[in-house]
Amino acid sequence: MFFDMIKNTIMAALGAQEMLREFVGGLVEKGQLSESQGKSMLDDWSEKINNAGAGLNINISEVLNTALDKMNLATKDDIDKLNKKVAALSKRLAAVEDTKAEGGAGNNV
Repeated sequence: MFFDMIKNTIMAALGAQEMLREFVGGLVEKGQLSESQGKSMLDDWSEKINNAGAGLNINISEVLNTALDKMNLATKDDIDKLNKKVAALSKRLAAVEDTKAEGGAGNNV
């Protein structure tokens, strides 16, 4: 649902940008705008869209981070720390088992 809203917003912005290009192109063809004025108008529009897109990116990141925090999911760092602990414990367990195996073999002699 959230991603559909984002997709629709982006598609609307792209559609609006294409409509503006056609509109400006029509004004240039009719001589109501020079080519340089039309280009300037389109450049300004593109810059505004890029700036808005950057702001949207930040907002999306904030919303996603907030949602993930509320879900109380493990982070990559959490998982890496647990993997290191498991590896250390596995080594200790293997050492204990080796010691028991060596001690057990000596008792059977």
